[in-house]
Amino acid sequence: MSFPKSDRHETVIYLVLWGILFIEPVMNFYFRMAGQPEATFDWNGIFRVWREYGVFFGLFLVHNYLLAPLLVYRQQKALYFSVVAVLLAGFIFYQCQSRPKERRHHKPRFEQFENHRPPEFSREHGLMEPMMEPKMEPMGPNHHDIVAFIILVLMLGMNLGVKLYFKQRYDQQQLDKLENQNLQQQLEYLKYQINPHFLMNTLNNIHALVDIDPERAKETIVELSKILRFVLYEGNKPTVPLSREMAFLEDYIRLMRMRYSEDKVKVTYNLQPSVTRSQSEVPPLMFITFVENAFKHGISYRQASFIDIGISAEGGKLVFVCRNSKAPREEGKQGGVGLQNIKQRLELIYGKNYTLDIDEQSETYNITLILPL
Repeated sequence: MSFPKSDRHETVIYLVLWGILFIEPVMNFYFRMAGQPEATFDWNGIFRVWREYGVFFGLFLVHNYLLAPLLVYRQQKALYFSVVAVLLAGFIFYQCQSRPKERRHHKPRFEQFENHRPPEFSREHGLMEPMMEPKMEPMGPNHHDIVAFIILVLMLGMNLGVKLYFKQRYDQQQLDKLENQNLQQQLEYLKYQINPHFLMNTLNNIHALVDIDPERAKETIVELSKILRFVLYEGNKPTVPLSREMAFLEDYIRLMRMRYSEDKVKVTYNLQPSVTRSQSEVPPLMFITFVENAFKHGISYRQASFIDIGISAEGGKLVFVCRNSKAPREEGKQGGVGLQNIKQRLELIYGKNYTLDIDEQSETYNITLILPL
C-alpha cells in the first residue's frame, strides 16, 4: 500500500517554525546589545542554545518521518505509542546525564563536612557563625528537565496534529475527485441513454411521414440531419451556448410540425428576445425530453390537441414552460426513461439549485423548469 508524501505546505510550515526558533536567540542577543555599545556578541551562548534546540530538532525529524507515519498512515497505534514512550524515556535519561559535572557529582557526606572549620565567635556580636550546609543537587529530574519534557511532548503533539490535518485534507481531495469522476460517469451514461431515445422517436416520426407525405418526409430528413449534427457534435459537451440549445429545440419543433395538420394540432413556441441575446450556457439536450413527451403523449388524432412552449430569462434564471393536452393512454403502456433521466441529470448538475414543477391535470400536462444562468 502506498501512502501520500508530505505536502509542500506542511514542509513550509515546519521550515518557517524551526527557522523562527533558531533565529530567535540571535535576534535576542542583537536587541540586548543595541543599548550597550561596548558589549561583544556572545556566539558561544548562541551555540549553546542552538545545541539544545538541535536535540529537539533531531527528535522532531525522527518523529515526523519515522514515527508519525506509523499512526497517521499505517494505523499501527500500539507500535507508535510504544516507540514514543521509549523516545521520551531516553530523552529524560539524556537530560539527566547532560548536566554540568559540578551539578551532577556530589561528594560523600563525610567528605562534605571534612574541610569545614568549626563555628567561630563573631567579633562584633559575639555570636557563633552557623556552619553552612552545602547545597545538595537532586539526582532525579529537576525543574529544567520537566519543562524540557513538556516542550517535547507538545512539539510531538503539534507535529502529529499538523500531519493528521494534511492527511485528512488529502483524503478529502481524493474523495472529491472520486465523486467528481463518478458524477461525470453518471452524466455520460444518462446522455448515452437520451441520444438513442431521441433518435428512435425521430425515426418513428419520419417513418410515419413516408406513408402520409413523401415530400414532407424528404424535408424531415434534412431537418433531422441538422438535429443529429447538434446531438453528435454538441451533445457530449458539458455545456453549450443557450442560443445553440434554443436553435436545436426550434429545429425539432419545426420537424414535428410537419407530421401534423395545423387544424388539429396547434403548436406555439414563444422565445423571448432576452434568451437569444443571453451569453449564458446550459447543459445540452436539457429541454428536448419535455418537448418529446409533449408530442408523444399530448397529441391525439381523434381530437384537437395543443402544445404551448415558452422560454424566458428573468433575474438570472431561465424559465422553461411546456403545457400540452393529454391524449388517452393505451392500457398497459408506460412512459419511457426520458423523464427519469432528465431528473437525474438535473440533480447531478444543479443539486438543489433548480425547480422542476410537474402539474398533471385531467386534460392538461404542465411542466415548469427554472434553472440558474
